[in-house]
Amino acid sequence: MTATPTRHARPAGEFDPMDLVLTALGHFLVGLLAAVFVTLWWALLFPMISIPIGAALAAGVLLGWPAGAAVAALGLAGLGLWLATSPKSFRRWVIDRARVRFLRWFRYRRRWARMLTACGLTEGDAHALYVPRLRTVTIGDHLDRARVRMLPGQSPEDYHTRVVRLAHAFGAVECRAIDAGPALVELVFRHGDSLAEPIVLPADAWRTLPRHRKTRKDAA
Repeated sequence: MTATPTRHARPAGEFDPMDLVLTALGHFLVGLLAAVFVTLWWALLFPMISIPIGAALAAGVLLGWPAGAAVAALGLAGLGLWLATSPKSFRRWVIDRARVRFLRWFRYRRRWARMLTACGLTEGDAHALYVPRLRTVTIGDHLDRARVRMLPGQSPEDYHTRVVRLAHAFGAVECRAIDAGPALVELVFRHGDSLAEPIVLPADAWRTLPRHRKTRKDAA
């Protein structure tokens, strides 16, 4: 009679190091894929920067590091020339676009579910968490506008009563909730005071000011 080997079940609560290794490996792979995707996406959005960097790397691999350094220097010189000759277009196509996309992610998308949960605007149970969908985010100099699709059963009044919480949650000075259509609400966040910054007028602005003509009555 052959003895049948028995499997000993792991006691409840016993820790298996292999589970930790596999979990860490899974998180690493997911993070690596996300980083690659973000890098490629930003390279497509900013070809004026990604193309010189790619050319420098290719020259360094194929022709050696001196060639790569030379191509990188030419790329930097080209960007510097663009900035010097046309600062407005450089700011518009490079600085402002990068700033808007970074702030859209940093202020809102990266912590949207967590902040709305803290403000009591999500619903869920033990199996799922339902979060109002962030449809669009418009970044301005002082005002940001976030258009949100509300959950079934919600109304703009639910957001009106939580504007103070939303302002503190997203680091804004003030928040307003505006009815934007069926099942839509627009959150307007104020992150600065537009009146606090001085307005620089052009040097010849005085020419456009109305002049006071002296009349006989004034002379008297």
